[in-house]
Amino acid sequence: MANVNLDELNKQIETLRKTLNNLANEKSLTDPEIVETSKMLDALLNQYEQLLRRKMDSYKSI
Repeated sequence: MANVNLDELNKQIETLRKTLNNLANEKSLTDPEIVETSKMLDALLNQYEQLLRRKMDSYKSI
């Protein structure tokens, strides 16, 4: 997570969202590829939220 900024994470999230949507149009929602992609997206969203909270906390301490 070091050196990853919110904009970069947002781009990764949007790319993975598009991928997941495309997969969902082609496969069953229980397909292993969809499940794995969904887990990856969840991890990125969690990472984004953690980074955002850290930034907000750092602004509060100023």
